[in-house]
Amino acid sequence: MFDMESALKALRLGGMAKVLPVRYQEAKANDLDYLEFLERLVQDELDKRKDNLLNRRIKTAKFPALKTLDQFDFSFNTSIKKRQILELASGRFIYQCQGLLLLGPPGVGKSHLALALGLAAIHRGYTVYYRSAFDLIQDMIDAFRAEERKKLVAKLARFNLLIIDEFGMKQMPPHAADDLLEIVHRRYQNGSTVIATNRPLADWGALLGDNAATSAILDRFLDDAIIVTIKGKSYRLHKPQEAKNTENQEKE
Repeated sequence: MFDMESALKALRLGGMAKVLPVRYQEAKANDLDYLEFLERLVQDELDKRKDNLLNRRIKTAKFPALKTLDQFDFSFNTSIKKRQILELASGRFIYQCQGLLLLGPPGVGKSHLALALGLAAIHRGYTVYYRSAFDLIQDMIDAFRAEERKKLVAKLARFNLLIIDEFGMKQMPPHAADDLLEIVHRRYQNGSTVIATNRPLADWGALLGDNAATSAILDRFLDDAIIVTIKGKSYRLHKPQEAKNTENQEKE
């Protein structure tokens, strides 16, 4: 007897194989014609492959956490324009290979927004890669020692969206400016880069220890870039106070 499920798996049609018994019973119960039955099976396969691709891209992105814009509290900080962020989530800036600078003090939501925009980009079919600034530079150092620096730079250049988070949280090691310049240069007009930082642009030269390289980085990165400046207090400091107020209300 012909084993249809095994045959579908052999053809790498796992989505069809998984739902075949259910679809078969559905077809009998609803008197579906052959074409409609086949259409539903094919759609199941397409849905499975789409989900698999989505999961692979999320895994490849190396997000430290999955964040969405639905989880973001826009009401806490009115300096963040929800309409502008939703426009960024459309992915148009990625399609146009524009840079995005998220600038503001610690705790105002820069990382959450960067991660949420990255996840939204994946859902729109883009490839994304996330690294903190310090980890990115350490990756470059490790690649240099392993004689794979060129390979790593080529990899970083291929992603539609590169997110560099927490820039300015730590002093950069020697040669960080050269590494960052090469990354920005290779991606210039070929991909979109998001940088989230708590340091004003005037501090970048001292942070990287190379004013000439820093000028070259900013010249390329800021060309046609979108700058989102966020002001206000830390949301992380707000949450403990909010919890304390709730606790006091419950005691009353």
